[in-house]
Amino acid sequence: MLKQRIITAAILLPVAIIGFFLLQGLAFALFIGLVVVLGAWEWARLAGFAGQGLRVGYALLVALLLGVLYQFPSLAPWMLALAVLWWLVATYLVLTYPESSRLWGGRGGSLLIGLAVLLPSWQGLVVLKQWQLGNWLILAVMILVWVADIGAYFSGKAFGRRKLAPKVSPGKSWEGLVGGLLTSLLVTLGVGVYRGWTARELVLALLGAALVVSISVIGDLTESMFKRSAGIKDSSQLLPGHGGVMDRIDSLTAAIPVFAVLLWLAGWGAL
Repeated sequence: MLKQRIITAAILLPVAIIGFFLLQGLAFALFIGLVVVLGAWEWARLAGFAGQGLRVGYALLVALLLGVLYQFPSLAPWMLALAVLWWLVATYLVLTYPESSRLWGGRGGSLLIGLAVLLPSWQGLVVLKQWQLGNWLILAVMILVWVADIGAYFSGKAFGRRKLAPKVSPGKSWEGLVGGLLTSLLVTLGVGVYRGWTARELVLALLGAALVVSISVIGDLTESMFKRSAGIKDSSQLLPGHGGVMDRIDSLTAAIPVFAVLLWLAGWGAL
């Protein structure tokens, strides 16, 4: 398993670096779109569709919708607003699972939820890419999520006692959540001091980082909730040793659009 993980990571890392940071315009949108479409293929399985025909059909529908969003960039504000609304709803669904499963709307409703998860994450990345320091913004949100995951893992291992959402993901603890938050805030503080942010900028950045990291946890738990409901461990086996695409991007699907909205509210760029 470890060997598989290392080989897969060694192949994917340069591809990810080229795709995220060197591609521009349509090429970037297509690269991110491919990741999202693969995630859609997996999401259909999480929604309860085992047949390949329906799963491929859903992936093609998502690809078509991404094309529409690319052709009509004026829809970006609506997509990001949808993300904010959805992740608020998702927080409630996660906290009240399994009772909340009756609110999903069955398999059809689960597919609609997949659109709310996947489309805004693509839109958020496309928006960030177009803004000043776009590559650095994309790297920033990824680092926030990654360092929070690392901090949560070690804090949870060392101090984890109280379960965060035992009916969704028994391995996560409140202590891990706090540890992940503190780690991300320390990194944000270090960046702010290095770049000479004012006290006001630093406070806003810390508040924003805390919000982005918190919502990234909801993204992780949302996928875990659907996997638990579907009775599966991984979204797929597309990435040997790592599970599926959704298993790698679940936190980012929530963090990216919220990060973009916060930067927009701060006046970083236009929508």
